[in-house]
Amino acid sequence: MLHRGRESTDGDGGPAVPMAWFYAEYIADELLRTGDLMPPTSVEFRAGRDALALTVFLSDTDGELSGIRVITQLETWLSLTAYDQPWQEWVQERLDDLAADAVSGRGAPGPDLELAVEAWRWLRETELLAPDLNAVPGGGAAGEDEGPKVWTPAWQLGLPLGHLAIHLF
Repeated sequence: MLHRGRESTDGDGGPAVPMAWFYAEYIADELLRTGDLMPPTSVEFRAGRDALALTVFLSDTDGELSGIRVITQLETWLSLTAYDQPWQEWVQERLDDLAADAVSGRGAPGPDLELAVEAWRWLRETELLAPDLNAVPGGGAAGEDEGPKVWTPAWQLGLPLGHLAIHLF
């Protein structure tokens, strides 16, 4: 079962359906739900889902992520989402490469790329109030609602959630 992003639903050359992006979102959603880290209705869940979906979508360089390959890709996704990796630079580079391919005619911009770009924009521009883990030096353990909080870009909260969800899977 291959998922490509340039297929019409009825085969008549109608509008393309973003199947690759939808499949990446589905995988990300399942990983996060399995990990049971956040309520699925929370913005934190959305941040994790979008960060994971971008990772899944952009790491599929052949455009053919099949159901059986999901398991074999877990290690790749873990390494891409690891704390010490420049994930945000990698995302921007891959999006730029895909956009350049579309402009040069080697690929179509299509709805998959449009949705990926929109998810990346949301992750960069949306800020979530999160515990400031750097603000409790040597202090006692502060509860989730007790300690200082800081506004954080959504990707900085979603990426570790996605990484943890992969580990828990």
